[in-house]
Amino acid sequence: MTITERFLRYVSFHTTSDETTRTTPSTPGQMEFAKYLADELKQIGLQEVSLDQNGYIMATLPATVEGKPTIGFIAHMDTAPDASGKDIKPRIVKNYDGKDIVLNEKQGIVLETNKYPEILHYVGQDIIVTDGTTLLGADDKSGVASIVSAMEYLVQHPEIKHGKIRVGFTPDEEIGEGADHFDVKQFGCDFAYTMDGGAIGELEYENFNAAGCKIKIHGVNVHPGYGFKKMKNSLLLANQFADTLPASETPALTKGYEGFFHLIGMQGTVEETTLSYIIRDHDRQKFEARKQLVQTIADGMNRQYGEGTVEVELRDQYYNMREKVEPVMHIVTLVEESMHELGITPKVQPIRGGTDGARLSFEGLPCPNIFAGGENFHSRFEYLPIPSLEAAMQVILKIVEKA
Repeated sequence: MTITERFLRYVSFHTTSDETTRTTPSTPGQMEFAKYLADELKQIGLQEVSLDQNGYIMATLPATVEGKPTIGFIAHMDTAPDASGKDIKPRIVKNYDGKDIVLNEKQGIVLETNKYPEILHYVGQDIIVTDGTTLLGADDKSGVASIVSAMEYLVQHPEIKHGKIRVGFTPDEEIGEGADHFDVKQFGCDFAYTMDGGAIGELEYENFNAAGCKIKIHGVNVHPGYGFKKMKNSLLLANQFADTLPASETPALTKGYEGFFHLIGMQGTVEETTLSYIIRDHDRQKFEARKQLVQTIADGMNRQYGEGTVEVELRDQYYNMREKVEPVMHIVTLVEESMHELGITPKVQPIRGGTDGARLSFEGLPCPNIFAGGENFHSRFEYLPIPSLEAAMQVILKIVEKA
């Protein structure tokens, strides 16, 4: 099976995660995919394959030579709830010609080069796209495919000298819970890498500090004809809360190291409204200040409209891994050298997001992030250049050979 065939098989599994279920994995499709993966790892020849009740997979490729470090490779099985991940219909655009790609003629959905100019970097390549109604799932099934294909290659080529290799696949990364039940001690690695980045060459060892935030606003509903000085419309108060946050500090208006408040959901009635935010910043002090601002706004509204009107629930999700990776920078250098030897230019940059590796780094497993090849993640315009997918696999092989 080629790596492309493997990827196309993986995206047939519906693995969208869901933060509302409060289970692990959060959706049954993830466990279905996990069982398939565990069986596949056994079939290709890996040892110590385990799948626990929470949907976490670990497996081992034994060393062919002594004296090398134990390296781990990790990817997540779920896809983001930002766009549908059900009934994905991938299509390969052969020898991409640099023009707009009609994803769905019937619905008029087009991947336009003026909106997504990065696709022009892949002219002449074969590119996997969707039919425009779902995401593709390259985040992170391209990472899963690159790891499994690399392990299969190493099993078939025992002449390649390498140390012990561990692989791990996690559920629920997209809702910030991928490392919740990951047993670092059981994984038993000196260091690891998540294969969860975007475009070819990406290499990341610093990421956002991240928190999830729910704002629950309690209103009072009465007949609108008799609402004078009685009605308290929670929908309007929700708008007031949202408008009080800095208007320029949203994902659409920030880049690089700039943090943001991102409103990802709003549900409500006159009686009660809930706002869901994610809060992000690379700088830890600024991150803490952002969380404090949310609470300050809520406190002010409670003074204005009555105590208990606005409730705040804040939950830290992960922190910037940089402070844990910098003391062992040789693991980043190893990737840079591997990429150079493969003719790939490393693009070291901060992650405007996070990976399982961020939390794992704070649990004692330094874990930078390497590209898996996809672009436009979490979107129906997501796509995956096949040479980038193949390159991710080659980087894994070069790392284990050089380590």
